[in-house]
Amino acid sequence: MAYRARMPFGSLVATLLLAAAAATPAFALDPPVGPVVLTVKGDISETNVGDTAQFDQAMLDALPGREGAMETPWTKGVVTFKGPLLRAVLEAAGANGANLKVRALNDYAADVPVADAKLETILATQMDGKPMSIRDKGPMMLVYPFDLDQSLFNEKYFSRSVWQIKEIEVLP
Repeated sequence: MAYRARMPFGSLVATLLLAAAAATPAFALDPPVGPVVLTVKGDISETNVGDTAQFDQAMLDALPGREGAMETPWTKGVVTFKGPLLRAVLEAAGANGANLKVRALNDYAADVPVADAKLETILATQMDGKPMSIRDKGPMMLVYPFDLDQSLFNEKYFSRSVWQIKEIEVLP
């Protein structure tokens, strides 16, 4: 009688689950249910409304994020910003470019390298535990991690810190 090696049951189940996950296509970005607070367009692979990726507040809240207490040139004293990480939003939209054009409600725009998303940059939707109003830099603001890296506290990053964001265009 020949000896046959047997895979432990737990390893077999794990192997089957990994194989099934690899064979299953990625889920498409669900369309927003609530009011749209952010539109991502341009060089993206995940769309949910036409050729754009649109996000409501609940969709943004479901993404990985962070909270950081810091001083900024635009606020008094230390404030706490909270929201999804820029990189999480770009990943959800399937961003493929190297540059971003971040636009505000008043059509002000700043050029931001996609590489800045690696810096723990937040698309802040809350300040001091409250939703950011349009009157107070909302509905969202690009906040660099000044609390984690003081070398970012300079004009280069200040000029990229757009508030009242409505749209991010992903460019080559």
